[in-house]
Parts: sequence; C-alpha cells; structure tokens
Amino acid sequence: MPEFSHVASYNAPVENVWAWYDSPGAFRRIMPEWEGIRPIEAGALVSDATTRFRVQLGPLRPMWVARHYDVVAGEVFNDVMEKGPFGAWDHEHRFVSTGPETSEIHDTIKWKLPFHPLTFWTAPFTVKGRMNQMFAYRTQRVQEDLKRIAMYSEQPKQRVLVSGSTGLIGMQLCAFLQAAGHQITRLIRPETTLPPDARNDACVKWNDQTGEVLEGSLEGFDTVIHLAGAGIGDKRWNAKRKALLKSSRIVPTEHLVRLFGTLDEPPKTFMSGSAVGFYGDRKEESLTEDSPSGLGFLSEMAQAWEAAAAPAQKLGIRTVWLRTGIITTPMGGALKPMLLPTLMGAGGPLGGGRQYISWISLHDHIYATYHLMMTPSCEGPYNLTAPDPVPQKRYAKTLAKVLLRPWFAPAPGFVLKIMFGELAQALLLEGQRVQPKRLLESGFTFQHEGLESCLRQCLGKQKLPK
Repeated sequence: MPEFSHVASYNAPVENVWAWYDSPGAFRRIMPEWEGIRPIEAGALVSDATTRFRVQLGPLRPMWVARHYDVVAGEVFNDVMEKGPFGAWDHEHRFVSTGPETSEIHDTIKWKLPFHPLTFWTAPFTVKGRMNQMFAYRTQRVQEDLKRIAMYSEQPKQRVLVSGSTGLIGMQLCAFLQAAGHQITRLIRPETTLPPDARNDACVKWNDQTGEVLEGSLEGFDTVIHLAGAGIGDKRWNAKRKALLKSSRIVPTEHLVRLFGTLDEPPKTFMSGSAVGFYGDRKEESLTEDSPSGLGFLSEMAQAWEAAAAPAQKLGIRTVWLRTGIITTPMGGALKPMLLPTLMGAGGPLGGGRQYISWISLHDHIYATYHLMMTPSCEGPYNLTAPDPVPQKRYAKTLAKVLLRPWFAPAPGFVLKIMFGELAQALLLEGQRVQPKRLLESGFTFQHEGLESCLRQCLGKQKLPK
C-alpha cells in the first residue's frame, strides 16, 4: 500500500503533547476548518476505543469509524479505519522525546483508495495535497495550543461555566479549555441539543428567560463565560427577529448577574459577550475601547448587553466585555456564505467595498478569551479583533487571491437591501475600523495579524515547502 509520513516538531515535553492529544477536546481542535468534519464520538487513547465522525466529500457525508489499537501511553497509538471512504487507512502516531522541552510526533499512514488498481493515479491531486495541508494545519494548531497553555501553566486549573457552548466560538473554546486541563461545564437550556461528542459533558440547565436554574448549580465556578445569543445574520430581520436578538442577549445576562448575587460562592470572573457593533457605523475612523458608542440597532443592543453585565462589578466580580469582531473561519460566520460566490468568480466589493471589516481568526479569538480569563489584571471592555482591519473590497480581493479566483464582480448596495432587507445595511454595508488596543497593551500576541495568512490556514491553502 502507499505510505504517507510526516514529522511534527513541538516546543513542549513529550508528556505535555501526549496529554493534549489525550484530552476530550483534542479531536475537535485538530479538525481542519475547511474539511467540514462532524464529530460523533471521540475515543480516548486506549486500545479498542472508537472514534466516529462524518467527512464531507462533495454532496456526500460518509461515516468514518476508526479503532485505536496497540496503545502505549505516552509513546504511541494507532488507529485503523473500520468504515470510511478509503479502501484502507492505518495510522501510527509515535511520540518521540527530543529533549527536556522538545518533542516530535512521527505520523505514518498506510492507505489506499477504493478500487485502488483503477484509482491510484488520481492520488497526487485527490489525496496527497489534502493530507499535506491537513498535517500542516494539525501541527500548527497543536503547537499554538501548547504555547498558549504553557503561558499560564503555573496557575491553577479552573472550573469554567460556558453559555453558548454549542455555537461557533463556544464549541472550539470548550475544546481548547478541556485540552488545557480546565473543568468545563456547559450552561444550556432544556431544549439545547449537545453535539454527540459532547453528550457526556457536565451541564447546568436553566430557563434563560426567567433565570430559573432547573438542574445543577451555579455555585463554585472560577469563571463564567457568557456567549449565548441568537445568530445576528441567520435570518432576515423584522420586528420579531430584532426583539429575539435583544432578548436572547440582554435578558439572560441580567438573570445571570442577579443569580450571582444569591450565591455563597459566586464566580471570581465574569466574561460577557459583546460586539464591535457597539461603535456603530464609523466609516474610516480608527476606534479603540476608549471610543464612544455609536448609533443604530446593533450599537444600541450592544450597549444594553454590556449594561446588563455591569452590576457584576458591584458584586466584586472581575468583569470583562468581549467586543467581538468578524470571526473568520469557513465553519460559519461571515466567511462561510462568501465561499461559494467567490469560488464561482462572483466575489467582489459589496456596495462599493469601502466599509471596514474588523476581522479576527477563530483561534485568535479563543486565545484572546483565554488570555483575558487567565490574566487577573484584565477587566472592562476589550476589542477582540485583529490589528489590521481592512476595507471590504480588500477582504474580498484577498479571499479571491487565496482561492485563485477573480474578485471584481460587484454587488450594488440596493441589490443587497432587496435581498436581505435591514440586515444588509447593518451587517454588509456598514462597518467599523476597530483596533485591539487594550488587548495588545495587556501582552496578548496574535497568531494571525494579517488576513491572508489567516485565510490560507483556515481554508487549507497554505504555501508549504516542497
């Protein structure tokens, strides 16, 4: 059978790398963002444990079932595909110590395509490039996670309660915190359906509109991270939808803070969601956390959202507002709906393209949240945006460059308003040029300061050494 080999080097002891891989969140963390993988079950690193997930092959989503075997803790584990899209797949992960603070993983995969005698010739453009990108992504993700975890390794692990844990940010944040060794509990509503790979996670159930805790307790958490809220761009806006957007953010925040005041052991830190929409449409004005709020529905909602969290400060709880920018990942957010038009050559300026996009990579958002969680001196509002906001036309041009497509097909503003109504004006035609001033001053460093490097990594288009 054909064989694929890869060596990944890490600036961490081999036992730390093994511990990362053996965490409940590891599988979700190493999933390439562009592959569309849906985890079903993440098997522990013990022999005969099973990992199951669905992969995306065009319109198909076949199930992949892998069984671990010949596991030697701290040294090696193997997985063999028992069901899946390949004719065969047998993967050895060997962990090698190269020094007191360095290590390597040697990956060796024996594989073949279905109907291999007839299809092997397609491997250079159907398999090998994809595998090279996958392992490059995996190496960078593990290395960066280990780096961020090591920064705070001297601090005690925390009990963390997370709302909005099934959302785009929440799922990856919980996985990272688990990989970092923290104890995660999900704050959910009774009707919330957890992803299959999170079904055994600890939960507190509550009615977010009344504040009634239905199952579990809010006592004794070190940090509460509150990210819940209906999707801003999921549906066309009308009066009912706008009311839901506000009530799903403001009302639960008010109830959480009220409940904090009744606890014998309230949280030490409260991190509450917000958004750069706080600043309103500000054209080319450079904005920092010191800038005043703006006008419009999104700004008014963000102001009320932050005000709902403010009383936590009077309770002696360190309170942080996460003013989130545009999350850049193909798994969701603003980038996902842009991919198909761009791939079809229809990407381009929206309404002229002069409005600024204050973007941030998904993983920089997670690392920034972790940095603020683990840095006791940080409190108040923080802009979670990359230090290089760009006009929308530059965003579109960079995306097209990465995908090797033309970028100049414009979408006039009036067409967008016909298609999406009020939402188009607030989310597509207006913008903010936001700087993460306080985040940088606090000592945070970005993995992705520039847009192109972010897009290349999350879309599997990195320029790899030959």
